[in-house]
Amino acid sequence: MAATVYIASSSFVELENTMNNSPNLARLRDFVQALAALLQRHPAEPDIIAQGRALLAQLVAHDDWLPDAYAQPNPQRYQQYLLHADALERFSVVSFVWGPGQCTPIHNHTVWGLIGVLRGAELEQPFARADDGRWLPQGRPHTLLAGQVQAVSPTLGDVHRVSNALADQASISIHVYGANIGAVQRSVFLEAGTSKPFVSGYSNTTLPNLWDRSAELNAQLRATTPFTRP
Repeated sequence: MAATVYIASSSFVELENTMNNSPNLARLRDFVQALAALLQRHPAEPDIIAQGRALLAQLVAHDDWLPDAYAQPNPQRYQQYLLHADALERFSVVSFVWGPGQCTPIHNHTVWGLIGVLRGAELEQPFARADDGRWLPQGRPHTLLAGQVQAVSPTLGDVHRVSNALADQASISIHVYGANIGAVQRSVFLEAGTSKPFVSGYSNTTLPNLWDRSAELNAQLRATTPFTRP
C-alpha cells in the first residue's frame, strides 16, 4: 500500500539555507524585467534616468546577488563583465570591477548610462571641452559610495574618467547603458584634445543564468506537495 509522505519543515529550512548560500540572482532578474518594462513604454530620457536610477538603487542596496565569477579583479586592468544584454540591445547591465588604483582613460558613452556602486567606492571626474579643443576637468571629482547611483548621457554630460577610490581593495560598480555598450563605437580622449575610437567589448564569454528558477520552484513544491512512496 502506498504511503503519503510530507517533507518535514526542518528539511525545507535546510534546503532554503542551502539555496541562500548561492547568489540571489532573483534580484538581478527582477531588475532586468523592471527596466525592460520601463523601456517598453518608450519614455523620454529624463524618465528613464529618474525611474532607472531608482531601480538600480534598489539593486545595489543589496550585496548578495552578484556571482563571484563576475566580481574578480585583474591586476592588469579593470574588468567589464556583461551580466545581461537586452535581446533588442535596448540596454545592457555590466559589472565593473576595479583593482586598487585602477582607472579608465577619459572617455564618452554616446548613450544614457547609470552607475551604481555595489562594493567599495568609485571616483568620477567629469570633463568638458574648452574652446581651444582641450579636455579640462569640470568641477571637483565625485565620490560614489556603496548604494549610490550616478547618471551620464550626451544631454547630462557624457565625458568622464572613473577610478577606484580605494587604494587598498577592489571596488565594484554596476553600470547600465541604453545600448549593448560593448558593441558601441566610442572615443577615448587625451587632455590635449586628441581622440581615438574604440569598442570596449567585455571581459567574459559566459553570462549568469538568470532564468533557471527550478531550485526555488522545486523547494516550494517540496514544502507544500505530498509525494507517494511505494
